[in-house]
Amino acid sequence: MSDKPEVIIETDDIQLAKRGAEIFCRQALDRVKKSGQFSVAVSGGSTPRAMHRMLSQRPYLDTIPWQQINVFWVDERMVPVDHPASNFGAARSDWLEKVPIPAGQIHPMPGQVQPEKGASQYQKELAFFFKDQKGDYPVFDLIFLGIGTDGHTASLFPDAQASLTTEKWVISVKVGNPDVHRITLTYPVLNHVRCICFMVSGNKKAPILKTVFENPKANLPAQKIKPLRGKLLWLLDEAAASLLPEKLFPVADHAL
Repeated sequence: MSDKPEVIIETDDIQLAKRGAEIFCRQALDRVKKSGQFSVAVSGGSTPRAMHRMLSQRPYLDTIPWQQINVFWVDERMVPVDHPASNFGAARSDWLEKVPIPAGQIHPMPGQVQPEKGASQYQKELAFFFKDQKGDYPVFDLIFLGIGTDGHTASLFPDAQASLTTEKWVISVKVGNPDVHRITLTYPVLNHVRCICFMVSGNKKAPILKTVFENPKANLPAQKIKPLRGKLLWLLDEAAASLLPEKLFPVADHAL
């Protein structure tokens, strides 16, 4: 990779979840102190779910300024909320219905409309929320991402050319496993963030991480995450990082 990210390696998935929750908490406290609110976009998948459950427990339940937090999504599958593949459905049951965040500050992607209409609706929602910001793209305070074994992130997959050329903030795609319609934030939005954090666990992800860090010519979606002015953080457990030589990068041993 051309840019030097910060890398934190934890012993296992539980410690990974704890560090992720600490980053969420510290970033929220800092941004609320500076600006009065905190915007975060979260991902689906299995890895962040333990972190999400921790957020609904002490000390985070009592420490995070929930009344000033707005939660958005990186991507969503076009399925009913109660479907096992729904990112919002999982987050709602894991933590959102257990924390004192105002309902109007939870911004799920519309999963039960036509995909292009859903993408357009979500872009309008983002435009309204970020209307006081300057620039062509919204600037989230924090975004959490995962990575697939094929190098995809969000719902931005290899060889999906439409996602590379667009100037839109949100697009619809039909890719992945399950092969369903999805809507996703685009690279320009992800790269305008103040801080973006990949959370990766398990030895199944070790080979793709080795490719991401050692082979910039692989041209994987995850390699296209290069914040213009923000911070890039990789939060890994030891299993996921098992194929990465230490000389590749400085390992950060502190949470943001």
